[in-house]
Amino acid sequence: MKKETDEEIFAKDKNDYLHVFSRYSIVIDHGDGVYLFDNNGKKYIDFLAGIAVNVLGYHYKPLVDAVSEQAAKVMHCSNLYYTQAQADAAAKLVNISGLDKAFFGNSGAEANEGAIKIARKYAHHISHDKYQIISMWDSFHGRTLATLTATGQPHYQQDLGPLPGGFDYVHYNDIDELEAMMSKKTCAVMLEPIQGEGGVHVPNDGYLQKVRDLCDRHKALLIFDEVQCGMGRTGDFFAYQHYDVKPDIVTLAKGLAGGVPIGAFIVTDDVAKAFEPGDHGTTFGGNPLACAAANVVLDTIPTNDFLNNVKETGVYFKQKLIDLKDKYPSLIKEVRGEGLILGAELSKPGRAIVNECMERGAIINCTAGNVLRFIPPLIITKENVDELVDILDPVLAANL
Repeated sequence: MKKETDEEIFAKDKNDYLHVFSRYSIVIDHGDGVYLFDNNGKKYIDFLAGIAVNVLGYHYKPLVDAVSEQAAKVMHCSNLYYTQAQADAAAKLVNISGLDKAFFGNSGAEANEGAIKIARKYAHHISHDKYQIISMWDSFHGRTLATLTATGQPHYQQDLGPLPGGFDYVHYNDIDELEAMMSKKTCAVMLEPIQGEGGVHVPNDGYLQKVRDLCDRHKALLIFDEVQCGMGRTGDFFAYQHYDVKPDIVTLAKGLAGGVPIGAFIVTDDVAKAFEPGDHGTTFGGNPLACAAANVVLDTIPTNDFLNNVKETGVYFKQKLIDLKDKYPSLIKEVRGEGLILGAELSKPGRAIVNECMERGAIINCTAGNVLRFIPPLIITKENVDELVDILDPVLAANL
């Protein structure tokens, strides 16, 4: 295949690809470790990881080998048949989560869609009027119509109505507002233990346990969306383990297969009984190729050494960001997050800072308009953090 120039690729994209992304003007060619290289050979340290996907970085040999070996055997056979790769991946998720049954789809949106479906079916057996799903303002759960409706950001829903009914919203961390919203019609409360897309918001002390208690009181299910904050990103495999609260349903995707598309929702045995054969399904979900990749990730991340490195590096990185806040108090309002999902809220829009960091060889991200979000590969070191800060510091200074 002939290698094309950036301009040729840009022209093809403009002509042929649906214009739904605001892309940066670089063409990614390959990656190695925590670095990406563009079409012209320029090197970037990556603190975005494909939006929390490439948890083991790039060109991780055990992952590459597992995908290659599985591709040579069988990539897809449908869920009409058993495969060891899928059975192994499900068993590992059940063991790590403390829940009882797993289902695989292809994305976070599919995982959340499945969670919504099974929650509604479960509640329907209690009462036909028990259908309300409460989610949080500033949440993000996906781009299908149901998950988009669960997403508490109206600009994502604009001009897409009528949206599915039965969804309501309260403010994250406001337990009184949630209590006032709940009733016997409440089917489930759905939230991200740490809000990612909404600006890296973390729970107040005791908040998640109070949500759990309210759900128990109203016989409602607690759904944790860990598509972004799970997979070891907080230093525990699941973010809910960091806060010592157990959900009825948890969803995963992004980093679950280290870059191969996959999603999953995991449920208790009690919830699992709501589904019978034919109630849910997927053609590609849980295919052998994706599950082979997931098994490598699931064998790597849950080890103590790996998670301890995430915790230690996360503490180091957060302190470096706090130091920058102290250095530039008029620009950085707050630093928040856990492990390697960190955010620095700015007093101004952050897009220019992201662009300037990219020009200097660092890939970061801005979400919610003014929050610099850092969700790097989980294999980063303190030296990598220093490398990023050495780039970020002068960019911040130039944007006061």
